[in-house]
Amino acid sequence: MAEKKLFAVDLGASGGKCFVGLFENGSFRMEEVHRFAHEGLTFFLPDAKGVNVERAYWDDTAIYQNIVKGLQAFRRQFGDKLDGIGIDTWGADGTVLTAYGDTPGKMYCYRDHRLDTMCDEVRAKMPAEKVYAITGNHFLPFNQSNQLLWLATRRPELLDLASVYLPTPSLFYYYLGGCKVVDSTFASVTQMMDAKRGYWSGAVLKALGIPKRIMPQIVAPGVKIGRLNAPLAKLCGFKGGVDLISVGSHDTASAFASAPVADPAASLIISSGTWSLVGKLIPKPITTPEAMRLGLSNEGGIGNTRFLRNCMGTWIVQELLRVWEIADGKKMSWAEVDAAAPAAAPFKAFIDPDDTGFYNPADMEKAVHAFVKKTKQPALKTRGEILRCVYESLALKYRYVNELICGVTKTKTETVNIVGGGSNNKLLNQFTANSLGVPVVAGPKEATAVGNLMVQAVGAKIIRNLSEAMPLIKSAFPVAEYTPQDAEAWSAAYARFTKLLK
Repeated sequence: MAEKKLFAVDLGASGGKCFVGLFENGSFRMEEVHRFAHEGLTFFLPDAKGVNVERAYWDDTAIYQNIVKGLQAFRRQFGDKLDGIGIDTWGADGTVLTAYGDTPGKMYCYRDHRLDTMCDEVRAKMPAEKVYAITGNHFLPFNQSNQLLWLATRRPELLDLASVYLPTPSLFYYYLGGCKVVDSTFASVTQMMDAKRGYWSGAVLKALGIPKRIMPQIVAPGVKIGRLNAPLAKLCGFKGGVDLISVGSHDTASAFASAPVADPAASLIISSGTWSLVGKLIPKPITTPEAMRLGLSNEGGIGNTRFLRNCMGTWIVQELLRVWEIADGKKMSWAEVDAAAPAAAPFKAFIDPDDTGFYNPADMEKAVHAFVKKTKQPALKTRGEILRCVYESLALKYRYVNELICGVTKTKTETVNIVGGGSNNKLLNQFTANSLGVPVVAGPKEATAVGNLMVQAVGAKIIRNLSEAMPLIKSAFPVAEYTPQDAEAWSAAYARFTKLLK
């Protein structure tokens, strides 16, 4: 087989990366060609009454510019022929377009406080049990059902202008090639898709006052959905057409697809990054009252369902580093973090990482101290103690969620697969093995991009299915293994930790 070249755009909530995947004669390798930082930007803007309101937006034009820079970097390094482009993003947000392709408003960031009360408003429109039975999605502030209900009730004039609503990955596919579709993995986390039938739920949309006409067509991952705009292809220096291929455009779907799992029933997968997506791959959605009560969600996978809970991840550490940088005038390096946390005494205090106080506080360090004080635990006095508290608490929360999932699925976890950027965090990986009492396999680090490329490869007919991808992934990306330690001490810590959970 002649060499095939695919391009993966992987957009997280704090940065973007562009990779090339090279396939030739049964071999695979991946190289990064462009990386950039981006974040939600905070504004303080007067509303209709002249009251300053905090708003958080994404700079979608800057992100698009960096995707183009990535394509140009590919052209310089790998030539003028490209076989496919796939885009995955964080699992929230989007915007409406007019019939002329204009965006009538800024693209809101999911941490914007306008969504703080929207879960309750969705429940007021339709009973929570019915919403869950249809969509399989738990109630989370950033759900796109919340975002579109907010638009319908607070900005109806913008909804009147809308020709189509495009979730985040769909928006960037549109910018590249005019596509107006969304893949099923992303649609499945909007709380508007029928989890068992795979199409938009008319009942949910009607209850929320969202016109069905604006919802994009849902397509399967691994489908050619368009081509790179000819003028843009010329600008980037490509000869011939470039296919746009749907992938698991919810980044967690792509990450789970790349996990080297031997037995789905016995394997807990953690996509570790700003968020920790903790779950198992199951054949079909589970939308029982018990699953709803336990806060477990069903998300569309690639030929399966991701049964999981959305947990806070290294966002807490990222925010600690941000406030410390403001205080110090320089950012604490990861080498300093890696030294400070293990040096602190173990199990001094714990937090519930998913407490609402950690979602988007002005000062994360103050939020940690407030939780510790509220729960009458010993005060944390050093940054090392704070960091260790966070990492231990994350690992203990993983154990808690694993027990919930195993209880509902009637399975037993024998190994944990950690993928994504967090798989590089040796301390958290070891803590996870210790907490759950089972081996941890960590890697690949760039799991989302790997999964993106492999689904593209299916769409481009380079491989037949994802089963054929596993040997390619294992040969290209070595994994690290962690053996559980200190079982008795971690079990005692877990007993203390669970008393803090609401």
